[in-house]
Amino acid sequence: MSKKDSDSSRLFDAGCLVELLIFTMLLGGSYWWFIERKNIDLSQVISNTSVVSWFHDKFPNLPIPFLNSQEKSTELTSKKPSPAEITKNQPDSSKIKTPLPTPYSEKKDEKLTPSQPSPAEVTKNQTDSSTIETPLPTPYSEKKDEKLTPSQPSPAELTKNQTDSSTIETPLPTPYSEKKDEELTPSQPSPAELTKNQTDSSKTKTPLPIPSQKPTINSTKPQNNFLDAKTLTPWEKKQIRGIYLSRYYITNNANEKTIRERVRYYKKQGFNTIIHGVWGNGCTMYKSEVMEQILGAKSCPNKFNEQWLVWLIDEAHKQGMEVHAYFEKGIKIDENSPIFDLAIRRKWIVPGVDKTYDKIEHYVLDVEMEEVANFFTNILVEFVKKYPNIDAVQWDDYLGYHAELPGKVDRTVNLTNFTQRMIKEMKKANNSVSFDICHHNPYWAKKYFAADWEKWSVDRVFIQVYNDENFQEELNYVKKYDGIAISDKQLHRLQELVNDSNINSVLVFPVLEKPESAASRVKSAL
Repeated sequence: MSKKDSDSSRLFDAGCLVELLIFTMLLGGSYWWFIERKNIDLSQVISNTSVVSWFHDKFPNLPIPFLNSQEKSTELTSKKPSPAEITKNQPDSSKIKTPLPTPYSEKKDEKLTPSQPSPAEVTKNQTDSSTIETPLPTPYSEKKDEKLTPSQPSPAELTKNQTDSSTIETPLPTPYSEKKDEELTPSQPSPAELTKNQTDSSKTKTPLPIPSQKPTINSTKPQNNFLDAKTLTPWEKKQIRGIYLSRYYITNNANEKTIRERVRYYKKQGFNTIIHGVWGNGCTMYKSEVMEQILGAKSCPNKFNEQWLVWLIDEAHKQGMEVHAYFEKGIKIDENSPIFDLAIRRKWIVPGVDKTYDKIEHYVLDVEMEEVANFFTNILVEFVKKYPNIDAVQWDDYLGYHAELPGKVDRTVNLTNFTQRMIKEMKKANNSVSFDICHHNPYWAKKYFAADWEKWSVDRVFIQVYNDENFQEELNYVKKYDGIAISDKQLHRLQELVNDSNINSVLVFPVLEKPESAASRVKSAL
């Protein structure tokens, strides 16, 4: 070999070494870049091609990870379980306590995405909410750019793995706002049932009207004999235990000592409320300027001490009791009323005779007339101003028209308007006074007396149950409202009423004997 050829050979060998060195550096750098810096598993991307095999044979000590295509396919497949395996390995979702997803109804205007299943899917994939205790994973929609991990299943997997809600027995929530057609309960008998069980009103003898009471808006509350709540008897637990005293009870100039002693007596008999007549048959049992303007006299022609009601209220409050002023006979009068002739002259009376009660003929003052409506409203406003410490005023079923009046005129709406106006004006004058009624159950009151009192905005309602007939049916209404009013003819039922915790209050209206005797019988019965 010539020197020239030898030099060329050396130069070629040196060049090859340089190229090999550069190639080795590139390979090493690439290995470091992909494996060390990026943490990429080359075994997932390098197949066993001929070039790689040659390279591996040439440099056996160089750690080049690779898999053949079969191994790669097998490993990738093993990392993605089939739907059958997912379903098979899925825990029983009926035992998993997971909260319900966010209702779809709040996203009506959003475009559906994998994180926003359709309403049908939500309904289909619901779990039993009765066992929910664990919150759902973070919604997928908030992590669009994050890589899914085992703690973040894809929406498709979530949809696939949901249980079938058709097999879950979950009661639908009852709509609260639209219950017009809800099923009647025992406390709400249907009109058909009431009609079936009701006696003929024309033949039914109903006792005198009764006042109602139950102070809840006044500063003074009836006290339960100052006993500890744990020691109270069922009778003492009643919110209102009332005894009715007729407007005639304070006639004959009863003095202050007599009135205060009477209050203390009823307190000892277990009552916490006195219901006392202050109006009846078209006139007041106190000095009234409104009455004087209309009648020319300040009150009914009965004899009474002008301060009687002041003493009564004062002593009752000292004893932790309440006084409810009873407007007896409401808007009705008879021929003995001091304003009867005046009402006839001014044509205040509705045509016809009200024969609600067989032995008494009443005439109804027409409150649809502005003059009559103003008269009653002014009387009531004057009263709550004159006696600002009175706890309540009470009207009975005489606040209504009898259904059998001539003409068969429906006066329901007009009576409602009058009563609402009267209550509104009274509240303006003295908002601390409760406006209560003691009336028939709402079905009978509206049908036979044009008294749709559920629309009157009254404070409390006590249901009159003076007859034993249909007594149990009437109790359904009693339990729904503020209490019951009975006469002393029904004291044999007192224990039953007292033991029923769903009856809030009991009012007793003596008709057979004096109030003192009836009160004593009540105490003895309990």
